[in-house]
Amino acid sequence: MEKKKAKDKGKLVETGHFPPDICGQYEIHEWKHASAILKSDFPKEWNDLLEMLRAFKLRKSWIVKGGGNKTELANWIDEFLGMRGWREKQFSTAVMVDQAKLESPTHKVDCYKNKIALEVEWNNKDPFFDRDLNNFRLLFDLRAISVGIIFTRCDELQEIFNELGRGSSYGNSTTHMSKLLPRIEGGGGAGCPLIAIGITRSLYQEDL
Repeated sequence: MEKKKAKDKGKLVETGHFPPDICGQYEIHEWKHASAILKSDFPKEWNDLLEMLRAFKLRKSWIVKGGGNKTELANWIDEFLGMRGWREKQFSTAVMVDQAKLESPTHKVDCYKNKIALEVEWNNKDPFFDRDLNNFRLLFDLRAISVGIIFTRCDELQEIFNELGRGSSYGNSTTHMSKLLPRIEGGGGAGCPLIAIGITRSLYQEDL
């Protein structure tokens, strides 16, 4: 893990090449020089990501609405990045062993463009992090992706959920940063360069 600087109540925050205005709004961690790779080798995708992070606000209506197969938050990201050429992507992968083709299926990536993969984990069960990291590992080993990004929420948002009477819908067993970091630090993504981006309370917006 690349250690850049400490802030936010003494907690180590990995900032990499992210500009200060974004570091002040998000909790960002990176592994294996992911932001350097993204910025230097994939400048268009890097700029897409920065534009998305600057435009994003966590709307109250998204929290109180809840439910559905796909959250309003995920729909917003899909639309924003979709206008810039990012698409949901299913890869067809297989391994050859003694002329025998063994299918090696991977899960769909939420948003994909030019070997950069982004997964949105807002309020799934925390084992979805294992699925995402394993997917990134496989795709990186197959040279299908160069950087994997997971967009999730910081633990501090639980205070907002409780204030809005939605605390039970966003429990400890759902996807948030403290569930993700131990999995990455334990090697869940193997050799894949990774960026973890957490939504902080400062992004919350009253829109009702």
